[in-house]
Amino acid sequence: MQKSSTEKPAEVPAPQKGVARLIAATRYSWAGLRAVFATEEAFRLEIYCFIVMAPLGVYLGEGAVERVLLVGSIVLLVIIELLNTAIEVVVNRIGSEFHELSGRAKDIGSASVLIGIGMVLFTWGMILL
Repeated sequence: MQKSSTEKPAEVPAPQKGVARLIAATRYSWAGLRAVFATEEAFRLEIYCFIVMAPLGVYLGEGAVERVLLVGSIVLLVIIELLNTAIEVVVNRIGSEFHELSGRAKDIGSASVLIGIGMVLFTWGMILL
């Protein structure tokens, strides 16, 4: 479907400054979190794990360093999942037809999540076992 010559393309909003920029950035971040929570089952599962494991990490960690490592490893996994989802969304935006590089980008993003899960297991195992 082509746009008629009378339609104007969507304009990018002018950049904001100061507190307005911070408020806008926060709004965009929350929108992103809501979107990924609504569409990505893996992200939801990781959030549920975080809700259970973060308090456990605080409780089971002996000292501040262990607590930070236990909880921080899960936070890092959530960040990795967000970046993986962003990669998938961008690749899907480009096109739905198969392309070797698109598949490779998605596979690499998925591999980063796998390594993150391994890091969580290793961190928790080393500290608690």
